[in-house]
Amino acid sequence: MSADTTKVTLPDICDLVTDGTHDSPKLQSSGIPFIKGKHISSGRIDFANCDYITEQDHRRCIRRVRPQANDVLFSNIGSVGDAARVPYDIEFSIKNVALFRPNPEKINPLYFYYLVISPYFRGHFLNVRSGAAQPFISLENFRSLRFTYIRDKTAQQRIGNILSAYDDLIENNRRRIQLLKQAARLLYKEWFVHLRFPGHEHVKVKNGVPEGWEKKTAFDVMQVLSGGTPKTARAEYWNGSIPFFTPKDTTKQVYSYTTEKTLTENGLNNCNSKLYPKDTIFITARGTVGNINLAQTTMAMNQSCYALVAKPPLDQHFLYFALIEGVEQFRSRAVGAVFDAIIIDTFKLIPFVVPSEKLIKAFTENAPPIIRQIDILTTQNRKLFEAKDILLPRLMNGDITV
Repeated sequence: MSADTTKVTLPDICDLVTDGTHDSPKLQSSGIPFIKGKHISSGRIDFANCDYITEQDHRRCIRRVRPQANDVLFSNIGSVGDAARVPYDIEFSIKNVALFRPNPEKINPLYFYYLVISPYFRGHFLNVRSGAAQPFISLENFRSLRFTYIRDKTAQQRIGNILSAYDDLIENNRRRIQLLKQAARLLYKEWFVHLRFPGHEHVKVKNGVPEGWEKKTAFDVMQVLSGGTPKTARAEYWNGSIPFFTPKDTTKQVYSYTTEKTLTENGLNNCNSKLYPKDTIFITARGTVGNINLAQTTMAMNQSCYALVAKPPLDQHFLYFALIEGVEQFRSRAVGAVFDAIIIDTFKLIPFVVPSEKLIKAFTENAPPIIRQIDILTTQNRKLFEAKDILLPRLMNGDITV
């Protein structure tokens, strides 16, 4: 039997339906977090990689709205449709983001968040966004939508608890992946940056490079391959089973396992991308420049990225960690517009030292167990996401009673 449901609008159950500042305060290297739509992804607010503004500008911004715990943020300008719940009280300002503040007397805040990310709610606003160069969803659009919700507060709490249990497991796996990635990076840096590799005491260093190592560039040690996009107007090219990697799909994790867009076989055959195998390295060349991920499954790729394949004696995992360090150092030293976009010649500017084959082999024997564990945890997260995506609409529609 279906749950007791009714139709409402956001103003019926929210104390606030508004958006962030319309001003453009000067960004700082530190200060108060300044969250835009690009900082919201996969249900999380990325405070670790956000912009910052001064305390004075922050005070001006929060005259419009001051985010608080249990508010739901929904990106409504540019890359629209991503949503996240504010997990706890923290000082920050928002721009290009809508804010919904649920009334806890009328709706359970956790249930409300899952209602907002449900296919009906999110899908509706993706359909009504403006077709301008900068897609936009107005506050009037948000306020006028009528949608179904379950009235029983106990059922709301149970649904919120069920779905949040999935998110808690996913977040726990994310943290474990980050710790494993950090461990592998530390191993790489210890051996190949600080030169404290096994047996380093017995190896002479000349011009900053141990004997037997070669100074090269990133371009010398890998194949640099390109991608492409099929015609967006051809419906038969899209929404197939082939993941299509773009800069929007980069993650802070090691592996990318899901993409916003997918291609059909017909779409793949009509674009300039090949099908790249698992463990191909993708690096973003425009937009979020220099982000690096391994493909966890076969994927195609658009023209705003490069696919990188190691040349012997290197392997993909060694190259992945080497590029993270190399790109990070190159970015920190780049001047002006040098790193606004990556072109093939950029890889010729990134220094790359190739260790002895013996040492590369030793690293590839130590790193794979860490990579395998990351792969396992990433697969677990993919399955948890898939299970939650199946369960979410059925719980929200009242098809499953709790």
